Amino acid sequence: MKKIAASIALAWLLAAPALANDSTAETAAGGLVLTRTDAIDMVSEDLFVSAEKVRVRYVFRNRTAKDVRTIVAFPMPDDDLANREHGDVAFPHNFATRVDGRPVRMAVERKAVLGGKDHTALLTSLGVPLSDEPGDALDRLGKAAQDRLVALGLVQPDEYERGGGMERHLAPAWTVKETHYWEQLFPAGRDLVVEHAYVPGTGGSVGTPFAIAGFRESSEGKAMIARYCADAAFLAGVDRLARKKGGENAALPNLSIGYVLKTGANWRSPIGRFRLVVDKGAPENLVSFCGAGVRKIGPTQFEVRHTNWRPTDDLDVLIVTPGTVE
Repeated sequence: MKKIAASIALAWLLAAPALANDSTAETAAGGLVLTRTDAIDMVSEDLFVSAEKVRVRYVFRNRTAKDVRTIVAFPMPDDDLANREHGDVAFPHNFATRVDGRPVRMAVERKAVLGGKDHTALLTSLGVPLSDEPGDALDRLGKAAQDRLVALGLVQPDEYERGGGMERHLAPAWTVKETHYWEQLFPAGRDLVVEHAYVPGTGGSVGTPFAIAGFRESSEGKAMIARYCADAAFLAGVDRLARKKGGENAALPNLSIGYVLKTGANWRSPIGRFRLVVDKGAPENLVSFCGAGVRKIGPTQFEVRHTNWRPTDDLDVLIVTPGTVE
């Protein structure tokens, strides 16, 4: 039976980038986060996931007789700058949040971490931006500062010949942990509606490996089947598309979307009502994801509903298309 999970969290940091060869890898973001409180319940959550957009609408309820003021945050996926240098990783963007219909202005906290140690203060003191292409700033540093960063493993040096001499380029090797947050008042005894939307870090490749002869029997193929709960009907659909495109090893582009859900199990009580809609984008596309009681509700949309529910897994969505990934 297919399994699915839900979306909100009680930890500050979630999700790490996933990498793949010859493709754009997705990064899985999730929902909004509250600091720990036993006063507030999530009455309902409505989540919409597609390759172009993620939307989520929460209804929170302060069940106490007193107003509660707490931090609400959106933790970004970890941004491994070393992977950004050597791979093609998609990253979520264009975040927008509303509370009872009014836009929220968020503050941003960024940290540079390597091996579990926070190096933010050092990099800031050297005038190196934590993200946003720090390579130029690194290359302008004096030799003593550069050597210090190399010794700490924060950068990877690359020496090359130029103009008859040797030059050195430093590539960042730290991970950026970024959290958007604001302080929110939850009025006593009433509901508060919080809506959040963003463009997901959708991954993609020019050809799904499911169309490659022998892949499904490999260890990687079996792991991918399990990750996306790819059943016989989905794999048969891939075969049909492959035959239309010329047979085995046909190039069938795929898209992958991740969403961090399982931290939603940490609330004081289960999520009262949960609804997920996954949109595959076009009727001719194929989609697979893990979910209990998946129901088709339209030409491109599939729905999962739960009541009084604690999530146990994250959401991974795979869309296979007969066309070209832009």
